[in-house]
Amino acid sequence: MNKKIFLVEDDRNFGTVLKAYLEINNFDVKWVCDGALALSGFEAEQFDICLLDVMLPNVDGFTIARQIRELDEGIPLIFLTAKNMREDVLEGYNVGADDYVTKPFDSEILIKKINAILNRHCRKDDEESDVYVLGNAEFHSSMRVLKTKLAHYRLSPKEADLLVLLCRNVNKVLQRDTALKIIWGETSYFTTRSMDVYITRLRKYLKHIEGAEIVNVHGTGYLLKTFDV
Repeated sequence: MNKKIFLVEDDRNFGTVLKAYLEINNFDVKWVCDGALALSGFEAEQFDICLLDVMLPNVDGFTIARQIRELDEGIPLIFLTAKNMREDVLEGYNVGADDYVTKPFDSEILIKKINAILNRHCRKDDEESDVYVLGNAEFHSSMRVLKTKLAHYRLSPKEADLLVLLCRNVNKVLQRDTALKIIWGETSYFTTRSMDVYITRLRKYLKHIEGAEIVNVHGTGYLLKTFDV
């Protein structure tokens, strides 16, 4: 199945040529030429990658990228622009761009960039696709995001590592020493106190979730309990 590209480009001549070239190279392309129509166009279908012009009528490419990121945190983004100002390049990467291509560009190189990004993205999905259901929430371990209907919580690396261990032992006791050795590499007074801090942080996240809680098992460790809601 062909990969699907979401293209936002207001130059109709350039957009027509680029869309045709991408389709010749076995991509399916949805092309939107007005920034104001971009978000609704993205929401209507599923895409594998986005190519966004920066200078657009009504809504600029950076704003569109932020809106897309709220809907899909992981989708790759490439910015297309006629400007090569340092501030714009930095802004693109701050938004979460995977690449930034300045017009005019070599179309064959663009295809190579798209394929390289998609290949990296697919490998990451294959290697880190763990999603854990916790009551009425989902924990996406590869992105370190705990998702509820009302909010998304971005976890720190150690918070995520600890929650993964708890999820893998759901409704079973996670031995304190086991967690310390896996995450901190040692068991000491200081690493124990550190883990207690992270457990407290995880409990704060779980307060907003129905159907999951972390329970202390005295002298042993912790238990992640899940139940129907």
